[in-house]
Amino acid sequence: MTEQLSATRQAVAAAQRVVVKVGSSSLTTTEGGLDAERLAALVDTVARRVAAGGQVVLVSSGAIAAGIAPLGLRRRPKDLATQQAAASVGQQALAHAYAESFSRYGLTVGQVLLTADDVVRRGHYRNAQRTLNRLLGLGAVPVVNENDTVATTEIRFGDNDRLAALVSHLVGADALILLSDVDALYDGDPRHGGATAIREVNGEADMAGVRAGGTGASGLGTGGMASKVQAAKIACSSGIPVLLTSAALAERALGPADVGTAFAVTGSRLSARRFWLAHAADANGRLWLDDGAVAAVVRRRRSLLAAGITAVEGAFDGGDVVELVDPTGAVVARGVVAYDAAELPELIGRSSHQLPPEQRREVVHADDLVPLR
Repeated sequence: MTEQLSATRQAVAAAQRVVVKVGSSSLTTTEGGLDAERLAALVDTVARRVAAGGQVVLVSSGAIAAGIAPLGLRRRPKDLATQQAAASVGQQALAHAYAESFSRYGLTVGQVLLTADDVVRRGHYRNAQRTLNRLLGLGAVPVVNENDTVATTEIRFGDNDRLAALVSHLVGADALILLSDVDALYDGDPRHGGATAIREVNGEADMAGVRAGGTGASGLGTGGMASKVQAAKIACSSGIPVLLTSAALAERALGPADVGTAFAVTGSRLSARRFWLAHAADANGRLWLDDGAVAAVVRRRRSLLAAGITAVEGAFDGGDVVELVDPTGAVVARGVVAYDAAELPELIGRSSHQLPPEQRREVVHADDLVPLR
């Protein structure tokens, strides 16, 4: 690019602490197993960024794919048990490959395996945060992966793109770089021709008409473009700019940031607790609100009272995270509920003066609530 770079690209290029996510298809062959040349090229680029004074957290897919060939499997397994078996073999191979490659630059690698529990539970979230910050403080390169060996369908992140967005906030990153096998976000499938690359995304309007697909052509990944767009939205809404491009262009991405698609920041950086509420915690139920309650919660940032609730959905206990939805069913906020689900039906729609003194507290306090629009 010869034109003046956007403010978003300048911010990515100048970022001191960066999270870089690389997908399975960028590190492995279609037959399975690690591609040593691709991995070494990525390490070369990351090492140069570190040598220039930056800090990099690498969120790396590839454990399951790396275990396919050593176990004699013909393709990526679909059943959970075989995925976990492949991950147990592949994680070892992946960690060893990174350690050897980074050692060429005198850099130490710290492997960090996470499950959804590690960010859904507050105590685990803080522990992961402390570990990653300490590794960076000691000059190591943290390599983060979802712990596929023990993860189950119920506790998986679903893909490492979302994991990368969560880790970006967790470590206070200045930018997130998503590397895949596609050089940018397109308004259609670039493999079919006629698609146009979208270079700058400054808001939802720039995404109009975009059809983001699923798993890549190799069949080795799980995220696809849709998950990358969602990860970018999570990061950008929390004050972190994002650059999306291919692993083949990693040197430019971690250099002048003049490639791929740049996603501009759309919100301010949240506190760890509010980010956890908005994006990391599992919701155990829903509270349906009338229009007045939606206005109070979203626009005026007030606590949710029983009078504004029209219906209760799900089984939850006091202290759980729930979604707050408007009359159309759209999620407008998330928060920590103060009552059990069984207590609320007799309270909903009633103003505080109609309730016994012990039940006049907020259903969701403003300090425990995050509007999502």
